[in-house]
Amino acid sequence: MGFDILSLILFLPLAGSILVLLIPKENKNLIKGASLVFSLPSLVLSGLLYYYFDHSLGAMQFQVNVPWVRSVGLFYQLGVDGISLPLVILTALLSTVSLLASWTINEKVKGYFSLMLLLETGMLGVFLALDFILFFIFWELVLLPMYFIIGLWGGPRRDYASIKFFLYTLLGSVLLLVGILLLYFSSGLKTFDMVRLINAPLPAAIENLVYLLTFVGFAVKVPIWPFHSWLPDAHVEAPTAGSVLLAGILLKMGTYGFVRVSIPILPGASRYFATALAILAVISIIYGAFCAMAQKDIKKLVAYSSVSHMGYVMLGVASLAPQAVNGAVLQMVSHGLITGMLFLLVGMIYERTHTRMIPELGGLSTRMPVIAGILAFTSFASLGLPGLSGFWAEFLVLLGTFSVGLAFYKTMAVLAALGIVITAGYFLWMLQRVILQTYHGPAIELPRISFRELVYLAPLIMLIILIGIYPGIALEMINSTVLAILG
Repeated sequence: MGFDILSLILFLPLAGSILVLLIPKENKNLIKGASLVFSLPSLVLSGLLYYYFDHSLGAMQFQVNVPWVRSVGLFYQLGVDGISLPLVILTALLSTVSLLASWTINEKVKGYFSLMLLLETGMLGVFLALDFILFFIFWELVLLPMYFIIGLWGGPRRDYASIKFFLYTLLGSVLLLVGILLLYFSSGLKTFDMVRLINAPLPAAIENLVYLLTFVGFAVKVPIWPFHSWLPDAHVEAPTAGSVLLAGILLKMGTYGFVRVSIPILPGASRYFATALAILAVISIIYGAFCAMAQKDIKKLVAYSSVSHMGYVMLGVASLAPQAVNGAVLQMVSHGLITGMLFLLVGMIYERTHTRMIPELGGLSTRMPVIAGILAFTSFASLGLPGLSGFWAEFLVLLGTFSVGLAFYKTMAVLAALGIVITAGYFLWMLQRVILQTYHGPAIELPRISFRELVYLAPLIMLIILIGIYPGIALEMINSTVLAILG
């Protein structure tokens, strides 16, 4: 394409974030409309990227490479491949959806929508950056908007949740930066170029140390057990749109780091620590599923289900098998769509009933039939029903892990499969009580689903079905890049 489409996708939301601050705070509808106007083009342009993207190539495409600080080898370097492009599209989609879902926000509107657009730029930058320092700047840029979104527009315990989120992720970020600098000084190439560093000769001890430092930074963001304790609090206290972006995109930044950095740049260390990573992944799957089963708050149930589902991504990464890594990347996309929609539905239910407690809900099939039906559909997608996107992602992870051939990985695959059974258990338990169980509370008529809500749910529903019926729409480009990364 004849113009820098990646920079447009990246910086249009940032321009919107600045412009929103110039609009008088009394013009709430203008602020909301302007935010949407600056977010929607990034989604349209990311769709154009998909159209012009060569799915048969595993290399970076649409690259931008402009000198930034030559003396230390810094470049403004962007690019997309079959792993980052699906996540760029997912980020643009969920960001636009989150803005539409935030239309009911009426307090500190200017600050909220400005932060949402700034957050979108940070998330897009993580998936587009090919220079380590640029990558780290965007990685950190995500932290502040989400901290304020939770801390200012969150629930009753928002201060505790936002500070916990900030401290956990800041600690991980510090270690990530140390790992990046150690890689820079040890590679001998004096560059932060992620593509060039793939061929950097590193002593085994240095490579292992860099892996461990970056591991903590990525693992906190995933989060993988035992780095997960910030997540349930952040999800429960965050406003609906914050939870959507937290589960749908921020968690993927961690798993993307493993696929973009750990596997290609630190291949020896990735193999060395694969067994330990697989064990942590399976613990996350089982632990997250059992914790979800114990919850009475439906939002906390979905939060713990994220810990479990991200465990499948990490198991695919740990196996280092093409099928499993394909499944891991597809699971990132599928989980973003499904869990993002679950949090949207929980927010819609809470707005109408003013409770998230499962024992206090009931009879939604008659009180809110459309919302109840979509909740059932999304829950079935999350538990891996064939024909929906969640099935193919988990199937490929389990098949790829089992096909490694070693008894250890076969055992890990079997244990991970048990997690699917537990997932089915807690989602069916939740649906039975929330949708089918007789409601005994006061007879209050609840608002039906609005046109605006249908508009932002529709693309998520269609993509979950489309990927479920034809996973090749994503897997073709993912597979080309995965094969290139695994060599």
